[in-house]
Amino acid sequence: MLVADYADGRWQEASIVPYGNLSLSPATSAIHYGQSIFEGLKAYKFADGTVSTFRPDKNRERFNKSAARLEMPELPEELFVGGIKTLLDLDRDWVPQLEGSSLYIRPFMFATEAALGVHPSDSYKFIVITGPVGAYYNKPLRLKIETHFTRAASGGVGFSKNAGNYALSLHPTRLAQAEGFDQLMWTDANEHKYIEEAGTANLLFRVGDTIITPSSETILHGITRRSIIEIARHWGYQAEERKVSVQELIEGIENGSVTEAFAAGTAATLTPISEIGFDGKVYTLPDPAKREFSNKVLQYLNDLRYGRIHDEFGWNVIVG
Repeated sequence: MLVADYADGRWQEASIVPYGNLSLSPATSAIHYGQSIFEGLKAYKFADGTVSTFRPDKNRERFNKSAARLEMPELPEELFVGGIKTLLDLDRDWVPQLEGSSLYIRPFMFATEAALGVHPSDSYKFIVITGPVGAYYNKPLRLKIETHFTRAASGGVGFSKNAGNYALSLHPTRLAQAEGFDQLMWTDANEHKYIEEAGTANLLFRVGDTIITPSSETILHGITRRSIIEIARHWGYQAEERKVSVQELIEGIENGSVTEAFAAGTAATLTPISEIGFDGKVYTLPDPAKREFSNKVLQYLNDLRYGRIHDEFGWNVIVG
């Protein structure tokens, strides 16, 4: 794992050490006051053994936005991107070559000052750990539209990838899973009127030849989501980032105008949504096997990330 400490107003020299436990003071401020952020990206192995990561610059960009919101130091490119590349170069044998598999990369940072008092920490630790993974979901998703609990409110930290956002989602998600759903479809905090995101991924819908994704200051703007929107526009589809109301979505499913719905994220990649629960009723979407756009874009992303086609966007960052 890669480890770097922030102290005396600057980042210290990074090092790569064997994966192992950390020794922390019981007064470590991250434990008490929540200054903890992370990212998620993947490394892929081409047929010729080349190891590549997918758009790590965008993960650094989002990581630094999270850091700024939580009053934490930003990461320079040479530490975030350069550090990940150095770690992957050493651990390239851990990157699986099996189709559908990859090496998951988890960069994270947390406050380390040993102090009880509500103030930004004066020291931080940045760590990158990795592990081989297969598919996060192995079947289409059943999502429940959440209209009671709230994930994030306007002016808060919903756009950041911080630990607290995930902690508060655990109980509502467990309740939904007890009803037979896989995840929640979160709605806005004010009225529970607008769709936001799923618990572990962004959401996208196809209406006619338009690809639509919810957009607001309270959702996490995912790299996979961004890539799909850019690909859709490149292919000539209309692509909109805007508010999507629950009413619009449900009426679209009922009248057949919503032909595709899927979740997109680093872990989920692109996973079709088969059913959506709302107000005691379950709405069924068209057969995932017959969905033109989502199946096409998933194949394209897989071919791109495994080096099977020309990288026309320049998104693959080659290691070594």
